[in-house]
Amino acid sequence: MTFSGFSGGAVETGRGTIFHRCGGEGPPVLLLHGFPQTHLMWRDIAPALAKDFTVIAADLPGYGASASPADDGDDHRAMSKRAMAADLVHAMRGLGHARFAVVGHDRGGRVAYRMALDHEEAVTRLAVLDVVPTMEVWDRADARLALGFWPFSLLAQPAPLPERLIAGAPEAVVDDALTNWGSPREVFPDEVRDAYLAALRDPARVHAICEEYRAAAGIDREQDAEDLARGHRIQCPLLALWSEASALDTWYSDAGGPLALWRRWCGDVRGQAVPGGHFFPEEHPAATAAALCAFLIG
Repeated sequence: MTFSGFSGGAVETGRGTIFHRCGGEGPPVLLLHGFPQTHLMWRDIAPALAKDFTVIAADLPGYGASASPADDGDDHRAMSKRAMAADLVHAMRGLGHARFAVVGHDRGGRVAYRMALDHEEAVTRLAVLDVVPTMEVWDRADARLALGFWPFSLLAQPAPLPERLIAGAPEAVVDDALTNWGSPREVFPDEVRDAYLAALRDPARVHAICEEYRAAAGIDREQDAEDLARGHRIQCPLLALWSEASALDTWYSDAGGPLALWRRWCGDVRGQAVPGGHFFPEEHPAATAAALCAFLIG
């Protein structure tokens, strides 16, 4: 959990600060986490990648120790993936990296592919872990999504219902994710669980997280549809990895599977299902780091 050899700090974006840890030497790689995690999900992968790369593991805007952007309207635009991606590009430039690779898991994967669409001059390679595009998720949503991945629908409900539910039992949220999303509970040391839990005890961050899910159900989905309609595609190579024990491995078979969905968005796509549950980067960090390193170097 210490990110041995990494420095920590915060960089200003104009909408608040982004907390990050940085280590290693070589081409820059930005690592983005999902829900209910923080940058700590990369605690074992970041040092492995730092042998070949300059690694920046960041807390998403509104998550962890990063600032929570102020609301700016009923469309939840402040926590849209477009706004979050722009913040992180700004932060990377502030750290001296105008061009970089980006790896995102879960919610971080959604920010990462939006970054590749909106900032193709900045993103050299893109890896998305256990996600398909947000529009594709909603267009194919059914009872399996509602029951299996409850944050998609529950956290997108109007304020303050989900905020009050999380505030009333943050332990229930973290324990459900770390127990029931396919990865063994022992993957997460108590100090890591406690760190994830601490982020959900802050009302401002809980609200920002809910706003991010509301954006995914609305403006993010709309912006995805606009890009697809006008043929705007991801220009850099894309690696998609997903859990062979999770829904992604079976839910989208009628569409040809996750790779087929990503090929609607990018011409250079490769990847496969990998062992483990949704949190496979924490469950199998060495194998995940090896797959990422092969892609990033290739």
